Amino acid sequence: MTAEEILEQLKPLGKDTYKKVLQNHGVKEPFFGVKIEDLKKFQKRLKKDYQLALDLYDTGVYDAMYLAGLIADDHKMTKKDLRHWAEKASCAGLSEYTVPWVAAESLHGHELALEWIESKKESLASSGWATLSGLMAIKDDAELDLAELKQLLQRVQKTIHQQPNGVRYVMNSFVIAAGSYVQALTDLALQTAAKIGSVTVDMGGTACKVPSAAEYIQKVQKRGAIGKKRKTVKC
Repeated sequence: MTAEEILEQLKPLGKDTYKKVLQNHGVKEPFFGVKIEDLKKFQKRLKKDYQLALDLYDTGVYDAMYLAGLIADDHKMTKKDLRHWAEKASCAGLSEYTVPWVAAESLHGHELALEWIESKKESLASSGWATLSGLMAIKDDAELDLAELKQLLQRVQKTIHQQPNGVRYVMNSFVIAAGSYVQALTDLALQTAAKIGSVTVDMGGTACKVPSAAEYIQKVQKRGAIGKKRKTVKC
């Protein structure tokens, strides 16, 4: 099945009501408004397909780009592929989710995350911090550089309130990920959250709110789930 054939099948699945929701979340044309549950049906059929994922992403159609992230063969993704995806991400749905998901599960996530967080481009910096969060969620602690992550928590504490809108959001999520997925960082993450205080982010025309990092981590503690890793960051 080709990317063009998939676009033909996706188009009639678009819903105007869901399209409005996506617009409120910053998704830009072209897109159809296909619900994620319907995209996941394609994912089950297509499985992992490296080339098809690249072709779908290059259509520029948001629904197809999101699907590309679901079916990407992460270990085959090159640094060139991932940089291209990050540069082409046209909204937070791609720069904060699709691209970081694939990058975190690729062979190049750590390297690219550190590269992207230095970018002055909001979407790239957002992808970098989100990728770091994804790595903490799926990697064994032994595979993580705890000293580096502690330094990054300090960086978040010092700079978060001076960052662009989207970067503030993913930096806050980084603190949550550090405290929730890496037990050795929980106390420091809670201290960081307390020093940061409330994080203000313009969420556009949505009802979404920025979660309190401290409250979120504490809820994970109460569930006894600190340090519990995920099999995948994709959803």
